[in-house]
Amino acid sequence: METRKSKPVVKILITFLRISVGWFFLYEGMIKVFNPGWTSYNFLSNTSGFLSGFYHALASNPFVLRIVDFLNVWGLVLIGLALFVGLFVKFAAIAGTLLLALYYFAYPPFGASLFGPTEGSMYIVDRNFIQAMVLLFFVFSREKGYGIDAIAGLLFRKQNRYSPAGETSSTDGSRSRREMLKNLATLPFLGVLGLGAFRVKDRYGIDVLSGATIQVNAAALGELKGPLPKGKIKNHSISRLVLGGNLIGGWAHARDLIYVSSLFRAYNTERKVYETLMLSENAGIDSINIGFSSNPLMAKYKKMTGSRIKVISQVAPNMNNGDYFEQINGAIDHGADILQIQGNWCDWLVRDNKIEVIHEMLEKIRSNGMIAGLGAHSVEALIRCEQEGIIPDYYMQTMHHDNYWSAHPRENRVVFEVDGKRHPEHGRFHDNMFCLFPDKTVDFVNRTKVPVMGFKVLAAGSIAPEDGFRWAFENGADFICVGMFDFQIVNDVNITVDLLNSLNNRHRQWFA
Repeated sequence: METRKSKPVVKILITFLRISVGWFFLYEGMIKVFNPGWTSYNFLSNTSGFLSGFYHALASNPFVLRIVDFLNVWGLVLIGLALFVGLFVKFAAIAGTLLLALYYFAYPPFGASLFGPTEGSMYIVDRNFIQAMVLLFFVFSREKGYGIDAIAGLLFRKQNRYSPAGETSSTDGSRSRREMLKNLATLPFLGVLGLGAFRVKDRYGIDVLSGATIQVNAAALGELKGPLPKGKIKNHSISRLVLGGNLIGGWAHARDLIYVSSLFRAYNTERKVYETLMLSENAGIDSINIGFSSNPLMAKYKKMTGSRIKVISQVAPNMNNGDYFEQINGAIDHGADILQIQGNWCDWLVRDNKIEVIHEMLEKIRSNGMIAGLGAHSVEALIRCEQEGIIPDYYMQTMHHDNYWSAHPRENRVVFEVDGKRHPEHGRFHDNMFCLFPDKTVDFVNRTKVPVMGFKVLAAGSIAPEDGFRWAFENGADFICVGMFDFQIVNDVNITVDLLNSLNNRHRQWFA
């Protein structure tokens, strides 16, 4: 008895469902093929489920790990290719379900998150679970959609459908050819998707965020004490603690320790940067302040992950060719959310009596409908701008006290010397201080009526977070911008939460 045929529209929908899951597997596998250094070690060694011992054992043996990596990579490729073109669909679906089960039980979503489910993962049900259910449909369903498997059925039926003269009718032959073309239609579709993926690869490089690669530290996130408070600058809601871009950009203020910048760069590989960003977002930090050169990296991260982190991009004028707006236009093109004139450039422009450049840049930013911030290391630069009637939408000012060992004596401090000459004498500036006159800074911050984001609040690692965060918030900062390694994020969020819940000595009202 002949089985009932599926309606064409149902068959088309099932085909798209199959090739969608197939493309996911194939893309995941090919990304790993093109990244010779890829390994599942981090994924396996950081598992926290009830089967973690099994996964840790796989990661601990280098020989076994190589086998696991090989099977993982080529399993993804072959399963994905088979599903996409409709070849051996049932067997590919069984293999895919088993592979997804291994992913699922490595990080089982059985426990409720402190602040609700993370994106893509609810209680019990996550992305792996849903895809496995789809593949089980193809295991048990007769209908597999259009594909190469169906061609074998067409050829078999063709051999058994002869006219009385011993030949197939022209109607049957024409129908068979049409069905054959439909079942081969996934091949050019695969070519189109493949071409698009290779173009993205050429533009953005290897996707380091493919599955079984990066996992945020769930154990650390479980130690969070509560949600991170937020403030608002015009239409942007921003966490009170903002991620600083220096560590991600590779810049370090390390006094006379000449190896530190190289060490930062060696630690913060692109994958580690992505881990840090993902952990920050999961911990409640929703904004990052970056140097202009980090815009391409952040654009890639947001494109690859769908992240909604707000990017505050610092911009500077090109004084060589007179194009003050080059970086403004570039940051906008890269998708920055907020623009801010870079602190050292504000200092230099005021110092060199070119304050009109600051005014023009702020107006250019605003003409694009964006928030215009103004940064400075020397509060004298902001005071001068205020006197000239140049008021930004928010200030970003260095804010730290000078009660730490490497701060040079007040009598030796010179206005605008931050980012200037590094003196060999111990009692002079040598990349060791960024808020030269804290009292003057506090006076300015407490009388201004626009939001203030304090940065360098730890004097580049010289002040403990509990001390530096409290000093900045108590003395008027609405936000603090802090450079953090991944292992510091949860602790810094908790310090901020505790401080803001018990801040009794702040006299300035919140302006954000």
